[in-house]
Amino acid sequence: MVRFLRPLSRGMTYTRLLHLWVPMLLQSVWMLVDESKPWVPALLLVPVGLAPAVRLGEGVQARMLLTPGVEDPGISAKPSASWRDRGRTVVWLELRMLLGWVTAFFSVWMPIAAYELARCAWVRAPADVPLLDLLPPAREWALLAPVPLLALYWSVVGLGGLITGCARLLLGPSAAERVAALEERTERLLERTRIARELHDSIGHALTVAVVQAGAARAAGDPEFTERALLAIEETGRAALDDLERVLGVLRESRRPLSARPTLADADRLLESARTSGAKVDAEVTGPVAAVPGPVSREGYRILQEALTNVLRHAGAVPVRVRVSVAGDRLVLEVRSPLPAVPPAPGRGSGLRGMRERAALLGGDVRTGPDEGDWEVRAELPLG
Repeated sequence: MVRFLRPLSRGMTYTRLLHLWVPMLLQSVWMLVDESKPWVPALLLVPVGLAPAVRLGEGVQARMLLTPGVEDPGISAKPSASWRDRGRTVVWLELRMLLGWVTAFFSVWMPIAAYELARCAWVRAPADVPLLDLLPPAREWALLAPVPLLALYWSVVGLGGLITGCARLLLGPSAAERVAALEERTERLLERTRIARELHDSIGHALTVAVVQAGAARAAGDPEFTERALLAIEETGRAALDDLERVLGVLRESRRPLSARPTLADADRLLESARTSGAKVDAEVTGPVAAVPGPVSREGYRILQEALTNVLRHAGAVPVRVRVSVAGDRLVLEVRSPLPAVPPAPGRGSGLRGMRERAALLGGDVRTGPDEGDWEVRAELPLG
């Protein structure tokens, strides 16, 4: 019994009832104008529903009254974008008017019917109530007095649930809106993957530089070299903190666009960081690198960063050849360094896999491995 009556204690039940009553305001005004033609308001709803903005207004109203507090109600709050949306809006308005009539009838007449049945049970004839005025007084009518109240309960709770389901069906997202929402969700997932990669690349690079510089400074025992090493650690740490703050800002605000990510135009920062770590970097850039599209340039920067980080981590301060070229419709990145005398132990990181995944997202590829006595990382990314 408590479960049966629980919907009556929820505010949503009564906001839905209010939503069902709203169309009756228009009907009531019209009845004062011409009581002989009650169907005219329903006819006027057809051209009204064809206006694109009406779907927006109905969606906002349905969200506020039918699903208050629900994060994803499944009801669109956008104007009609197609004739199919306009048709669904017209059907929705007509259905809302019909259910409003039913709700108004039950809300007014069911309490009266219950009251008059109780009067009949006490051998008192009902007054001016259709159908009930034909009933003879008898105490047995008391058994039927709860029936109108059950019908009233159904009109308040049941019709509220029915109109909510119809709103999701008729005012729900169109096919185009569902595709757009799916694309947005996919983009958010991809963005989070990019964030994870950026944290790995940026923080990993900074820690690698710091470890290499600290070890070299301790081994050198030269105050001037130690000062340069500390300066490199400071600059790399600051850059990593900037990256970390930006990425955490995106995580704190999921809808905030990820902007100001470094591109190949900032590659000098990477090369200088590697040089101050002791590596002898021979860099060559050919072609219009500044004209490389943003997504390709950003991913290229991260691939270059990871390649240099791996050199410092596994080979130390060794000569490194970096080639960045833009030719035709492709960006080519090549990083070569001597193979270490002792092969490094298998790492636990995901740097090589991350480089391949970055390239694959853009339709390119990354090749890594020994080549003529060197360790080579070669990435080719399409510019299209």
